[in-house]
Amino acid sequence: MARLQRLLTNLFGQWFAMRHRFPESLLKDMTAAIAAGERTHRGEVRFAVESRLAPWLLLEGVDAVARARQVFAQLHVWDTEHNTGVLLYVLMAERRIEIVADRGIAHRVAQPEWDDICASMRNSYASGRWRDGSLAGISAAHALLAKHFPSDGTDNPDELPDRPVLL
Repeated sequence: MARLQRLLTNLFGQWFAMRHRFPESLLKDMTAAIAAGERTHRGEVRFAVESRLAPWLLLEGVDAVARARQVFAQLHVWDTEHNTGVLLYVLMAERRIEIVADRGIAHRVAQPEWDDICASMRNSYASGRWRDGSLAGISAAHALLAKHFPSDGTDNPDELPDRPVLL
């Protein structure tokens, strides 16, 4: 039954509102926030929003966690010199938010810290505050990265694109 419910949610949910919830103005603000925050630490942040999962992914049993890992690989978030990439992934149809951190970060930042960011974003989104939730999530991820991987002020290249991806 859960599989059927997920299929129906992804087919008929409010996934079509992605451009309304993530307009160009918000994407520009998110890009600027990601770029500014990355100057404070050695991490690389990517943000991806997916409106819904394709039916064949659902039939294969792919859930939000597995899909976030796929997107992490697809966007090459793992491809940083110090393995310090982080993906904030939003699956609109299922109201799921996942954060995937590369191995250079995962051994220093505990999963509950990422889960707190996801919960905060989810609460903002649930009350219709898409801008606030997105920017607060980015800010919180930067704060964690700055705490554990502060920039030493020397060489801190921007290794990945800052612009959020709408899938």
